[in-house]
Amino acid sequence: MIQLSPHRRPAAPHWFTPGSPGPASLPEHVEASGVGAWWADRDRDPRAVAVACAGHVLLSGDPGGVAPDLLAPFAHSHVETPARFLPVLGAAFDRLVPTERMVYVHCEPVEPPRLKRSVTIRRLEPTDAPALAALSPDSAWIHASWGGPEGLAASGHGFAAFDRDGGVAAVACGYFVGRTYEDVAVLTTPERRRERLGLACVTALCADIAARGRTASWSCGRDNRPSRLLAWTAGFRLRREYVQYVTGNPIARLLPGVPAPVSPAAQPIATAPEPSLTGL
Repeated sequence: MIQLSPHRRPAAPHWFTPGSPGPASLPEHVEASGVGAWWADRDRDPRAVAVACAGHVLLSGDPGGVAPDLLAPFAHSHVETPARFLPVLGAAFDRLVPTERMVYVHCEPVEPPRLKRSVTIRRLEPTDAPALAALSPDSAWIHASWGGPEGLAASGHGFAAFDRDGGVAAVACGYFVGRTYEDVAVLTTPERRRERLGLACVTALCADIAARGRTASWSCGRDNRPSRLLAWTAGFRLRREYVQYVTGNPIARLLPGVPAPVSPAAQPIATAPEPSLTGL
């Protein structure tokens, strides 16, 4: 597929249902943040479109207009798409792994947990970018949907737990921010888990989202028990379940003499820690 320039992006409601919780907020997030990209099978009157950000892809339209090699930019991605696209997806990659996902919506107010006096929970500010960048490379996914630590720090959509030395022990953010729902992600550094820092950040973030007249949502894998437990503890309740597909290498790469397309949309999110995976 070809990447569309911003002025050629199609109208999102025509292709994706607006105002839905979970990764469905992705098109609105790309439009507002400028992070991510729209793709189509052709520049004018597209038959199929995709929107991608931080290794997550929503794919819609007519699969009859998409040859398998056109999907190569979405290697190593989490793809959400109607079942009619499965044959062409299966022909495009050397593996296609279905994963059961759950979407929660924030329904119950929760009191923030009591923490050690040495920890401060507050909104991220632009000057906090170096502290976010200092997190381990395995933690880089937390700011991927904002284009990096600078983007998340300046977004106004993140809260973090800071130690007295200014280090980040936990962070929660609106990962995909829509006009109705903001899908939440949270990360706690391994050495600070079970201190309820992630819960404290999520509680502060949810209150901030509600103050803007929006609703927090939460998406995670069915087998991600720590994430599901944290969601429930933070006042989220199950809204829907669906299947997402994790793609492998493009078949074109495996053919001799055929270079594989390289795209910023295909980030190796499938091998990174899942958003919302944290200890309490």
